[in-house]
Amino acid sequence: MKRTRIAHALTLPAPASGLLLKGWIRTVRNGKNVSFINLNDGSNMSGIQVVVPGELDGIEAVRKLTTGSAIEVVGDLVESQGKGQSVEVQATKVTTVGRANEDYPLQKKGASFEFLRSIAHLRNRSNTFGAVFRVRSKLAQSIHAFFSDRGFVYVHSPIITASDTEGAGEMFRVTTLDVGNPPRTDKGEVDWNEDFFGKPAYLTVSGQLNAEAFALGMSDVYTFGPTFRAENSNTTRHASEFWMIEPEMAFCDLSENCDLAEDFVKHLLRTVLDDCQEDLEFFNLRIDKGLLERLTHVVDSPFERMSYREAVKRLKDSGQSFEYPVEFGVNLQAEHERFLTEKLVGRPVFVTDYPKSIKAFYMRRNDDGETVGAVDLLVPAVGELIGGSAREERLDVLEDAIRELNLEPEDYSWYLDTRRFGTAPHAGFGLGFERMVMYATGMQNIRDVIPFPRTPRNCEF
Repeated sequence: MKRTRIAHALTLPAPASGLLLKGWIRTVRNGKNVSFINLNDGSNMSGIQVVVPGELDGIEAVRKLTTGSAIEVVGDLVESQGKGQSVEVQATKVTTVGRANEDYPLQKKGASFEFLRSIAHLRNRSNTFGAVFRVRSKLAQSIHAFFSDRGFVYVHSPIITASDTEGAGEMFRVTTLDVGNPPRTDKGEVDWNEDFFGKPAYLTVSGQLNAEAFALGMSDVYTFGPTFRAENSNTTRHASEFWMIEPEMAFCDLSENCDLAEDFVKHLLRTVLDDCQEDLEFFNLRIDKGLLERLTHVVDSPFERMSYREAVKRLKDSGQSFEYPVEFGVNLQAEHERFLTEKLVGRPVFVTDYPKSIKAFYMRRNDDGETVGAVDLLVPAVGELIGGSAREERLDVLEDAIRELNLEPEDYSWYLDTRRFGTAPHAGFGLGFERMVMYATGMQNIRDVIPFPRTPRNCEF
């Protein structure tokens, strides 16, 4: 007999006989002549009610089953006589697969998110986290579908790199040297020639530079993979390991880059609104009461576009008192971004053309000599969701930009080759996947949208 997933069983017309269900017990309630089991296999939020008649063979073993136990149920799908569900399963056989100990930590009463983070290996069995990771899975599938439909090539960029994309230096080092007694040169410095790669190597902070190289040969590409930041930050929005989506497009300018980003965000949100209704309704009820309205508003709204200079002026002219004063040349803070999208505009906003002093070396210098062709997408309730730019395709300008940050052009020789041999205008953006999961679910802490989060002082599981 072939197993039926519970989500599929709930779509079948009742009656349907001879189903085989497998899953874990959420709750078990024993009556005088019958037992009721809520069974969940992770395929949906609500699970399904299994009714076990008192005359069933092995009923005494069933009545001793514990929350969290794994079981197999053979039975018939029938219309429910009780409240709260339209159908249920009348069991004809129940088999225990794996009994849960009495101290199983996910009992019927609720548990705090902080506690559930301490049992990340079990929290996916809870309502909230089962829903989070179903939405995360759907979003990941939707990302690949979006780019595949548009003819993009999926590029696997390296996890280990010798290039610092952002020039920030907050990178995890990868080495085979004895850190307690590394080999040294005659000058007493660490001899990196003796290391595995013969030079300092790190976990990547971005796949962008590699994606650029592929775009300048295959036109439209994207990466989707893990990235790492050795930033000692304990905020609700930062993690040491997270996933990034980074498309790069040759023969593309900043405006076309914005067009793609808008289509991309709307596609992702439309997908979860259509395909994750039960989970989103749960989030809207229990986590963020304005979630469905906000996501629908983003999908249905044209995104605004304005320059950084205009954004600063509108913020200063608003009369709003900010914790961090806003002036030309400073990074916009979350309070500025949210006020701009929620109060001044009322929908998502692309802010473009930032001062070059606060942006990365690879962003295309504008003719004014002061700004670069950068863009951030700001959305209500969160602030920045996407960051991108037109890339600097002019070899001499790019070399100057690298030197301005006290980086060595020789370390980027392969990257500069793409400008030496058939350079072309190109652009791209990066979207932190976990930030999108947070936005789509209303969850407030990045630790709660990653299966096994990596943060400062935390590398469990």
